[in-house]
Amino acid sequence: MPELKLKSVYQEIFPFWNKISEADRNMICQNSYACSYPKGSNIHDGTECSGVILVQSGSLRLYIMSEEGKDITLYRLHKGDLCMLSASCVLNAITFDVFIDAEEDSECFVISGPVFASVSEQNPEVKIFALETAVNRFSDVMWVMQQILFMSLDKRLAIFLSDESSRIGSDTITLTHGQIARYMGSAREVVSRMLKYFSEEGIVEVSRGGVVLLDKKRLRKLTL
Repeated sequence: MPELKLKSVYQEIFPFWNKISEADRNMICQNSYACSYPKGSNIHDGTECSGVILVQSGSLRLYIMSEEGKDITLYRLHKGDLCMLSASCVLNAITFDVFIDAEEDSECFVISGPVFASVSEQNPEVKIFALETAVNRFSDVMWVMQQILFMSLDKRLAIFLSDESSRIGSDTITLTHGQIARYMGSAREVVSRMLKYFSEEGIVEVSRGGVVLLDKKRLRKLTL
């Protein structure tokens, strides 16, 4: 990939870009590559430093998994989002395994983890950026845990449907019950029962193609 294009992209997303040396900028660009991930593929299995991932298109899902194979979605990444948790060699404080799958066909830029770590050791601005990015995402993780531990399922489901509708800009959410359950850290059967209740109340319409929001005002009330 032409370094000029990479430099233009990185200048937009990295606030430290103009504060580091030309040599460090060149090193980051020379150790970056474009990668295509087909829908459903595993990108990071938690066992190695996969690098810093910048999503150009598509969607990635980050999750943790129990020994029994049950997983909980921590958050999702979309166009323009940056993933630092895939680069454990950059953030040594990450001591748990994070898994990343492609939810959709996705195009990403990946920066070598060891190279980014080397540059961050020489430039405090880079290390601060990496830590701040991780901390911001941990806020998302804590929100997920708070929902799972302390919120009723109807409220969690209402929040998820409202947030997803806002994100995609549509009242039609083309996700299966299993996908919704996985994102919420719940069981498919439980989510299906709650969606059936929402449907009987005229809040949503449920079909094989997904969920259509019919009464967003009532749905929003459930989120309060």
